[in-house]
This record gives sequence, C-alpha cells and structure tokens, in this order.
Amino acid sequence: MVLALLSGSVRAQTDGARADSSGMDDGALYTAIAVEAAYYALSMTVLQNTWYRGRAVVPFHFYNDNRAYLQVDKCGHAFGAYVESCAGYKLLRGAGLSRTNALVFGGSLGLIMQTPIEIMDGIHEGWGFSWGDMLANTLGSGIVVGQELLFDEQIVRCKFSYWESPYSRQANGYLGKTSLERVLKDYNGQTYWLSFPLDRILPRSGLPPWLCISFGYGANGMYGEYENLREYRGVAIPPATRYRQFLFSLDIDWTRIETDSPILRTILTGLTFLKLPSPALELNSLGKTEGYWLYY
Repeated sequence: MVLALLSGSVRAQTDGARADSSGMDDGALYTAIAVEAAYYALSMTVLQNTWYRGRAVVPFHFYNDNRAYLQVDKCGHAFGAYVESCAGYKLLRGAGLSRTNALVFGGSLGLIMQTPIEIMDGIHEGWGFSWGDMLANTLGSGIVVGQELLFDEQIVRCKFSYWESPYSRQANGYLGKTSLERVLKDYNGQTYWLSFPLDRILPRSGLPPWLCISFGYGANGMYGEYENLREYRGVAIPPATRYRQFLFSLDIDWTRIETDSPILRTILTGLTFLKLPSPALELNSLGKTEGYWLYY
C-alpha cells in the first residue's frame, strides 16, 4: 500500500510538471518502484517471521525505548531509513525524475517505509510505537536529503558491519535462534559507521578519492534492553558488563571506484552500505583502548 501510494503520487506530480521532468523514463520509473516494492515486501516478511513471531496482537500503544540497548537500536533505525532514502532517490533520478521530485518522493522514502513498522510495533505485545524510533528514521532520511541539497551528492556514507557476538550463543535464543535472527536481534554484533572521504578532508593530499576514514559506534555485553537478564527460558545467562564502543577505522567508498565494467559497477553499488573489514582502534566506556587487525 505504501508503494502504491508513492507510485500514484509520483505519477501525479510528474504528469503535472512534465517541463521539470521531460526526461522521465516510464519503464525505469516502474522498475524503480517494483524494486522498492520487492525490497519492502521482503523486509516485512522477514520481520513478521523473526521480530513479531510469537508476539500477541494488542491495542495500539506507545513505548519509550530511548535508553534501550545503549542506543544501538536507534542507530539501526537511522541506518535503515538512510539506505531506503538513498536508494529511492538514486532510483528515481535514474528514472529521469527531476532533482526536486526525486528528493521529495525518494529522499523521504526511508521515513515513509519505516513508519508502518512503527505502527506494527504499536500493536504487538512487548513493543510499542516509539517516538524515538521515528526521530531516528527522520534523521536517516534527513542525512540523504540534506547532503543532496548541500553537496548534490552523498559525501558522508552511513554503513553497517556485523559479526556474530559470543553473547548470542550464551543467551539461549534471546538474541536470536538463527543467523538471520541474530543479525536483527544481536545488537552486540552490530556496528554503525559514518565514512568520510579523506580527499575531501585533505584536498591537496593526492589520496585516492575512494579512501575513507570511518567512525563507528556499537555496544557489548547486552542481554536485555535496559538491564541484563539473569536467565532466559529457564537457562542461566552468564553475567556481563554493558559498555559502549567508539571505533576509528579505514574504509572504501565503493561508489567512487572508477570502472568501465557494468558487472563490476553493479557489484560495487551493491557494497555501498557495507563497511570494509579493516584494522580498527576502539575506545570504550570502560576506559579501555583496544586494537584490531580486522574489525567486522
């Protein structure tokens, strides 16, 4: 329904402003909408079979989870909205829509697509509609729109990395029973990054345009939203200390690697939102410094 409304809105807007979108390719437009619709349907199917599985449907309610999981969850919301808005904008621009129309309908897509998920949270037991999540969703879409308005490109890239944490195996299913569930529920294994191209920071350095410095945020030791569980489904969970991680690493902006190969270009585009495993330095809230030869 969300994508159907979007399709109708885009068509109505562009039909009324052909002078501003004279290069629009109807086939590419419908392809872009079909891609987004398929992605959305897949996302909702995954959530229904992982996040909401076993949760009773209850009357709509609100839930303040701003302190949950040391805000790693909020980073995930912002990242998801960023990915959807960035992809929506690029697909609509590729279909020939004007910059303005692509920003309005594509740049806001993350917020549009995440809102029904918040409503789903609001009608399921154990969750609830979260204004904090909505703010994070808005931030993710805002990063896309703001950069396009200011720079006419995405200079700073939001990225994601994941490595299954040792905590997930000790939680008796609380952090997910399968690998797919753990990607969503094992917040200990998630890291969210902002990657900056070094040639923009040091314009006379001669550094390759694809080389980036990346700042990441994650957390560890979490067996619960606010406090750690002592047991889950009758099985004891080992004690752990919750702490935040602040990371510094190198990265690659895959979109800035030049190639004449359409296949390689497709592969590089598919890697846009993934952080390259690289050496990293961690400063954490325990007051410790850790180094990694490779951090995922």
